[in-house]
Amino acid sequence: MDEVKTTVEPVQPTPEEVEKGKGMAWLSYIGILWLVPLLSMKENTFAKWHVKQGIVLSIYGVAVGIVGSIIPFLGWFVILPVGCILLIVFEIIGIVQSLQGKMWKCPLGVAPLAAKFKF
Repeated sequence: MDEVKTTVEPVQPTPEEVEKGKGMAWLSYIGILWLVPLLSMKENTFAKWHVKQGIVLSIYGVAVGIVGSIIPFLGWFVILPVGCILLIVFEIIGIVQSLQGKMWKCPLGVAPLAAKFKF
């Protein structure tokens, strides 16, 4: 029986790509600013990995906002604050890791979803 691969291994960029991408990849974790590295560094593997994770975090942020706003009390006092804190923590870690030139895999299903994007 074949074993199902559950880990996400991003394509490893060259050291030159990392150096070129570091300056823009950190923008991927600040809301919609992931558009800047997406449009300006289309061929950079390092920047694209962080852009993909930034897109997924943006989608998670919208989902947390919608679900947290709709559900009374539990959403307002648990889902919304905890979700926002987690997103902020992941965004800060992503910024730091991208500035250090590392291919960080964001937890809670972000990295596997990001790996499914093909662009």
